Amino acid sequence: MTGEKDIEEQLRRLRDELHGHNHAYHVLDQPTVSDAEYDALMRELRALEEAHPELVTPDSPSQRVGAPAAEQFAQVQHEVPLLSLGNAFDDDEFMAWHARTAKSLEVDGFDMACELKYDGLAVALVYEDGGFVRGATRGDGRVGEDVTANLRTVRAVPLRVQGKYPRRFEARGEVIYPKSKWHKLNEERAAAGLPLYANPRNTAAGSLRQIDSTVTASRPLDIYFYSLGWAEGWSKEAPQTHSESLDALKGMGFKVNPHNRLVKTADQVLDYYKGWLERVESLDYGCDGVVVKVDRLDYQRDLGQVGREPRWAVAYKFPAIEVTTKLLSIEVNVGRTGSINPYAVLEPVKIAGAMVKQATLHNEDLIRQKGLRIGDTVLVRRAGEVIPEVIKSVESKRDGSETEWEMPTACPSCGEPVVREEGDAMAYCVNVACPMQLQRTLEHFVSKGAMDIDGVGEKQVAIFLEKDLIQDAAGLYSITKEQLLDLERFAEKSASNIVAAIAASKEQPLARVLVALGIRHVGTENAELLARHFKHMDALASASQEELAGVEGIGPVIAETVWDFFQNAKNRDLVKRLAEAGLQMEMEAGPEGPQSLE
Repeated sequence: MTGEKDIEEQLRRLRDELHGHNHAYHVLDQPTVSDAEYDALMRELRALEEAHPELVTPDSPSQRVGAPAAEQFAQVQHEVPLLSLGNAFDDDEFMAWHARTAKSLEVDGFDMACELKYDGLAVALVYEDGGFVRGATRGDGRVGEDVTANLRTVRAVPLRVQGKYPRRFEARGEVIYPKSKWHKLNEERAAAGLPLYANPRNTAAGSLRQIDSTVTASRPLDIYFYSLGWAEGWSKEAPQTHSESLDALKGMGFKVNPHNRLVKTADQVLDYYKGWLERVESLDYGCDGVVVKVDRLDYQRDLGQVGREPRWAVAYKFPAIEVTTKLLSIEVNVGRTGSINPYAVLEPVKIAGAMVKQATLHNEDLIRQKGLRIGDTVLVRRAGEVIPEVIKSVESKRDGSETEWEMPTACPSCGEPVVREEGDAMAYCVNVACPMQLQRTLEHFVSKGAMDIDGVGEKQVAIFLEKDLIQDAAGLYSITKEQLLDLERFAEKSASNIVAAIAASKEQPLARVLVALGIRHVGTENAELLARHFKHMDALASASQEELAGVEGIGPVIAETVWDFFQNAKNRDLVKRLAEAGLQMEMEAGPEGPQSLE
């Protein structure tokens, strides 16, 4: 009979192994096992923990799924305040900071750590005896909010550190929402007729400050650690420089940015700054400048702070990327749910290295709130992480020729009426057979966030509809290579690849199928919630509004749209034919490890 000590040792081994695989995947970007192997280890761990709940520990990899909803966040007093940074906005201001710092230190020069300035949410994580015990937001720098349960769900956060570490210490980092996944999230929300998130920074902050940490667990948050806040009881010689402290954090398993650089001169800082100014768009996270820090920690202590700003660091900000141009017209397109989506047609203007001709306007109310008129001179913003948007009109430049815009009363695609129900942010085409709705629905169905059919996009969908190869999504699964070869622009290889990609999409899980169906308000997160609760398409389709609204995180509005979808005979027939085509209509045991993140 296996003794308790043996069980504890088995649990320790499994946890250590899973921690190592998570670190390799999320921090090093070098997976060490297959998804199936990771799943098998996690299932073994969960089975042991379920059999011995008294041996479950907070730092177990099984605890990343999120905890039950809390009523509110507790306040946390930071042991050492998180200071704000002073800013420099041009070379002269940075050089003045450098000269002032050298004079205060009474030295000719000093080493400096150059780091990218993340546009995310600052957090402070406390570790004791190698385990993560508490995490808090920056707050006002002295008092933050306890978001420990939510931070446990962020895969790049070590629940237990490795190597040599202090007995107690605080690691400071910035939680970010990757731009690529943020754009995908907004595309899904736009298609579902939901308001768009303004930028990744706000989305990251909102995700981390969810009262229900299971919601945080569903978001693809990431984190970079940028400093060691404080430390007690080193098991080796304590770092003497900031760069050494980052190396120490990296050795413990924390994700430290590979673009950090240690330099010796002010000119080298300017080279670093200008280099990143030119290629900031290539980053998958928001970045609005460069942070420069005096590297030696004793120098930092000597310099101290003024007010809430350290004298030993400065943020050299990138220039604002806002320009003015003319609003030539406001046009609309039709979304897959029939939503009528207005957008601005602009006099072409270059912003942050890209030529911008159009910008989002979201909905009619936003146009009214901003007081936009056709012919206005408008301020337009574009950043790497933000869809180009019109900020406001420059009213002082109006000459009286500007005109008010009105939402069209007829759909631009089919000519049927456009209606806007009370309390709804969007106007909709009433025609469910609207040709543009069908095309947008199919474009969504094949898209990366839905069935991910490689090689089939807007152009291919348009051809399939024009040639009457398909009338709806189920028709995709009847397309043959011979049919494609009869069409222009399809060669032997491309035709074979498309047919293979369509067949491969049948392996997409139930949640992806739900996303692909294009049910209003059902994006990735809600699809996951519904799939996990009902586990089978038939159970979901037959659920009452009350049962749907009872799913945690769904609520009555989404429940009504899901229920309405399955009340439609055409939709039920489509789902039936997709099932007959071989798509996944039942939820399998979900992946537990890194591969479960998008």
